[in-house]
Amino acid sequence: MPRGGQAGFSVDAAGARGHRVVLSGVWTLEAGLPPVSRVVDALRAEGAARACVDSAAVDRYDSALPAFLFELAAAGKRGGIEITEDGLPGDVTRMLSIARSVPARGDAKRPGPSGVVEHFGYAIVGFLRSAADLLRFFGRGITATGELVTGRSAMRLRDFTDVFVGVTVAALPIVSLISLLVGLIIAFLGAVVLRQFAAEFAVAYLVGYGMLREMGAVMTGVIMAGRTGAGFAAEIGSMRVNEEIDALETFGIRPYGFLVLPRVIALSIAMPLLTVYANAVGIFGGYLVSEFMIGIPAPIFFEEMVRVVGPNDFWLGVFKGYVFGIVVALSGCLRGLQCGSGAGAVGVAATRAVVLGITLIIVCNAIIDWAAATLGI
Repeated sequence: MPRGGQAGFSVDAAGARGHRVVLSGVWTLEAGLPPVSRVVDALRAEGAARACVDSAAVDRYDSALPAFLFELAAAGKRGGIEITEDGLPGDVTRMLSIARSVPARGDAKRPGPSGVVEHFGYAIVGFLRSAADLLRFFGRGITATGELVTGRSAMRLRDFTDVFVGVTVAALPIVSLISLLVGLIIAFLGAVVLRQFAAEFAVAYLVGYGMLREMGAVMTGVIMAGRTGAGFAAEIGSMRVNEEIDALETFGIRPYGFLVLPRVIALSIAMPLLTVYANAVGIFGGYLVSEFMIGIPAPIFFEEMVRVVGPNDFWLGVFKGYVFGIVVALSGCLRGLQCGSGAGAVGVAATRAVVLGITLIIVCNAIIDWAAATLGI
């Protein structure tokens, strides 16, 4: 191999010190290195039991050369070939000596799941860890709220107002569109079924009951999980990547009170308001279907709705919105603070925040419905 070319090697016949592996060319990460297995196979083909490495013909090298030699020595040992380092430069020999003097950590390479049962076990463990992290995060929120009440919190009113405006006014267009469509769909599907029993007037029951108790809060929560929860995770995750959160901790400012608390309070207040707005828009969409497709006038539609729907249904939906707001905010902030390093870490944190938020919304909705049915609400 000519000097200055790509990394290459050759195996010389046995001498006084055994076979010789002659390295040549440029041994850098950018140049590309030959596989270690090729060198071992060449030595086996020569019947070598012992070999030394000669790097006199190497034109240029970086850390790739010591890494290659480290792997070559390990591969040779597994194949019954002793690799010596007599012909190496002093700095490469020292680097290899340092690498061998530090024992490898026992958990440096953890084997991944290899079967269905192990995959299932890893998933269960990951779920339990996420639940424990969320509970601890919620506990820190209670502590931070106590600090806010006693005037010891680092939360700024300006941060709260900025977040509140961002999660209310900016979210109205998408909440309006989705809620209107949900109301239209509920009324249309109800009309198709009820028409078979000549009970089209009962569409008002479906729209009012469905929007106030279920769909208004749930759809708003899902929207905010995909919009606001992911935004919280991306914003805080970017601060984590840029080491801004480390800077806050250096100055003695707790990230929870400074970053998380204003977002949790803002969204817990905004979500009930958005839920009420979504209910009104969804009911309006159901009225449009009943008026122009079924022919039920507005007085009859709203009179029939009020006959079935009561204040308990309204306040149950508002309570769900409050719970969902806390859940979405905690999920986004938690995943943001857990963000790793690297360009793709922020995207991963945002995705995990959306998944966690929507999952908890469905779980909390089921628990609240079960409790409401048990209490007769």
